[in-house]
Amino acid sequence: MAKYMLIMRNTDASLKAMMETPFEEMLEKVGRFNDELIKAGVLIAAEGLEDPAEGVVVDYSGETPVVTDGPYGETKELFGGFYILEVASRDEAVEWAKKMPAIPGSKSEIRRVPGIDEFPQDNEYVKSERAWRERTGQL
Repeated sequence: MAKYMLIMRNTDASLKAMMETPFEEMLEKVGRFNDELIKAGVLIAAEGLEDPAEGVVVDYSGETPVVTDGPYGETKELFGGFYILEVASRDEAVEWAKKMPAIPGSKSEIRRVPGIDEFPQDNEYVKSERAWRERTGQL
């Protein structure tokens, strides 16, 4: 089993359409999908994100980090939420993404989340993180 993150991306048009969709309708669609993921035993985490206008960006391109309030540049640079699934393969993650209730015009990026076992186990920081994961029930 491997973990995959499904990153929900919007365009200007899909974001506008999402904002025009009644909240109860969106909640019903997403709730049914989340329930299906839970029943299948593949859901690790799922979160939607607040409006980009409420966020900030920390830019590290200079010597000193620069903080800029949202909203940001182009919508295509943003993501609106994510799912983390534990599935047998990338193909299975893709199949779940194809079932996701998405606004037409939006996209979902799928990326594998490497596990802690894939890092050098003799590294002090990996050891520390492993101990933390064990203490918090994540391993």
